[in-house]
Amino acid sequence: MEFLRLALDEAKKCIPSPTAFCVGCVLTASYPPGTEPVILARGYSRELPGNTHAEANALTKARELSQAQLAKLFPNAPHPIDIDTVLTFADIYTTMEPCSVRTSGLSPCADAIIAARIKRCFIGVGEPNDFVKCEGAQKLKDAGVEVIWLNGLEKECLEVARMGREQ
Repeated sequence: MEFLRLALDEAKKCIPSPTAFCVGCVLTASYPPGTEPVILARGYSRELPGNTHAEANALTKARELSQAQLAKLFPNAPHPIDIDTVLTFADIYTTMEPCSVRTSGLSPCADAIIAARIKRCFIGVGEPNDFVKCEGAQKLKDAGVEVIWLNGLEKECLEVARMGREQ
């Protein structure tokens, strides 16, 4: 729940939009396996240029980490550290179900999570049908990603998601 609360803090940084949700994401990794999880990257909706989503932003930022930064985050990992390997030991925490379709035509976040070979996705709340019918959780499951719905923060996740517009 701690990492989902951090993802909510990220979501609160979003500039509200009448046509999009405000979502936050935290990407953690336990590498080598069995070690305590470390925050690899954080992201929020529209943080990076190009109509970007929280999960895509966190993944982009993780991929931008240098070898030195990765070595500092994971001092006990075999070197050189490969971000693609680290991501296979990663968990992603997102305040809202990762999108399965983008009205903008950009690649959906569920596809990016699958492509990164992330094993588990923790979700605060399902995406309501405000804009599209989201099937992100099912898409993840179908690809072998373990989807874990975290209970207790659904109302707050939804309120933050709809910041700046009538609820």
